Amino acid sequence: MKWIACIVFLLALNTGIAQRISQVDMASLKIKEDSLRSPSFKLIQGINASDRLQADSLLTKILVRALKINHSFYYPFDSLITISTLYAPDSTFRIFTWQMIINDNVIRQHGAIQMKTIDGSLKLFPLIDKSDITENMADTIGNNLGWMGALYYKIISNSFNGKSYYTLLGYDENNIRSNKKIIEVLHFENDKPIFGGHYFLFPPKHTNSNDIARYIYEFKKESSPRLTYDNDLQMIVMEHLISESNEPDKLWTLVGDGDYEGFKWTAGKWVYNSKIFNEVTPEGQAPIPNMILDEKGKVIDSKLKAN
Repeated sequence: MKWIACIVFLLALNTGIAQRISQVDMASLKIKEDSLRSPSFKLIQGINASDRLQADSLLTKILVRALKINHSFYYPFDSLITISTLYAPDSTFRIFTWQMIINDNVIRQHGAIQMKTIDGSLKLFPLIDKSDITENMADTIGNNLGWMGALYYKIISNSFNGKSYYTLLGYDENNIRSNKKIIEVLHFENDKPIFGGHYFLFPPKHTNSNDIARYIYEFKKESSPRLTYDNDLQMIVMEHLISESNEPDKLWTLVGDGDYEGFKWTAGKWVYNSKIFNEVTPEGQAPIPNMILDEKGKVIDSKLKAN
């Protein structure tokens, strides 16, 4: 049933796109998308920084030209696999993000927010990464021109007191020793984007302050701890981090330990929960293997046939 529902959704989406974008504009968008493929791959595969910078510049120019085509908001650009394109759950905007590696210790993110407009004209906010000149990313609130940079992979929509808030989950390769995942809230003031804000609530004496503007989850380069949104729990779920060298202040030593913590949206705040899964297996009820050998090491024929 899920497979059928997915097909129905895709057919409806394609029908919606066809109804909004004229045939001439659709053809132009496809041409632009084809032109974007090469620079989008060179962002990652360019031999040196100069090649990658040139690809980034070309990609930005072509993408803006493409987005100026009427009703481009509904065109998915889904062949551009090195660029993240996420629609807000309420379809009021979409956000493009991508990253460019200058060198092992300098990775920049670029992007743009495209707003949905009634007449199909372009309303675009470029995202300018200022993280490399920001003293403290965690407490910085900024607009699109003072963006902290991330490659976004999830948008969560919430509301409070009649206002919409969009929580962005993002990824940042950071530097040669560590990666980051970032949780931050986006909202709009006077129809302009604002990134970050005091939306996190921690218990007293927690290592994080309630005044942080975004939650930064930094960990060892080679590790891959989980940070995602669980629809069933309606929570942001993340793996608890510990230092493999017992040096928790050295963030590049942090790895996941298999335990989970997270955040629940409550009254306009992401409220911290230190332990999400509290189930404990009762004594004597732990799962045991279905043995096919008896105590003497001989095969139990009935078990073998059952397997």
